Amino acid sequence: MKQIDAEDFRVKPETTVDLKRWPTRVDPFYASKEEYQQRLADHIARLSEHQQKLYADDRHALLLIFQAMDAAGKDGVIRHVMSGVNPQGCEVTSFKHPSGAELEHDFLWRAGHALPERGRIGIFNRSHYEDVLIVRVHPELLAAEGFDPAAADDDFWSERMRSIRGFERHLGANNVHVLKFFLHLSKDEQRKRFLARIDEPEKNWKFSQADMVERGFWGDYRRAYEQALSETSAKAAPWFVVPADDKHNARLIVSHIILDRLEKLKLSYPKVSAERKAELQKIRAQLE
Repeated sequence: MKQIDAEDFRVKPETTVDLKRWPTRVDPFYASKEEYQQRLADHIARLSEHQQKLYADDRHALLLIFQAMDAAGKDGVIRHVMSGVNPQGCEVTSFKHPSGAELEHDFLWRAGHALPERGRIGIFNRSHYEDVLIVRVHPELLAAEGFDPAAADDDFWSERMRSIRGFERHLGANNVHVLKFFLHLSKDEQRKRFLARIDEPEKNWKFSQADMVERGFWGDYRRAYEQALSETSAKAAPWFVVPADDKHNARLIVSHIILDRLEKLKLSYPKVSAERKAELQKIRAQLE
């Protein structure tokens, strides 16, 4: 069985990313649908075990960030990969258009409010990166934040990148471990998935004219992603560019990377003191 190496997909710090050089499809890590299902099931079972230890250990938190072009499969990755995790230990936050209250605060405020507690896994379906992606592609959105869109020059966006790096460095220093996934979809594969959303009635709800409008900004989004990936991938908060044209492969890659990080935390269940063991034996005797 071909092994997955997380390093093949990690954006190394201070690397200039050219997404045209990163593949949207790689050789599959499964030989059949049955093998894919078995391998994913194994990953899910191991994730569940590590999540229980994460909760019991109560020293660390894990934050998973997913970003992508439309139709890249973020929802599917989250649903399939995290299907075996106890819902009480995991929370998904979807970052859509900011509310009025959120617009009255700095752009990182709403992300800070959604951070996972120690012992838990937080998942951001889109994230604070929207404020250097969609807002950069559509700078007119800055007016709602109190900024003059015409004044949003390169220095403005670089300052936002610095803020993100500082925010994520602060999280790492406080045992909130950040993993960031960019699901890298080709424009042609997006076209095929859009067509499927039109042709398959049960998927019609997923598609709107707005999706086609945003597709017209493909090049602008690619450039915005390239700068974000280049400037904010750090050792403690790395970006992973995951080939997303094959949904099955993408799920295996993401689940492997999460497992790899959890295993490096060396999680364990709390050790029981001699006094506590004696107390438990007394309780056992009472129950018997």
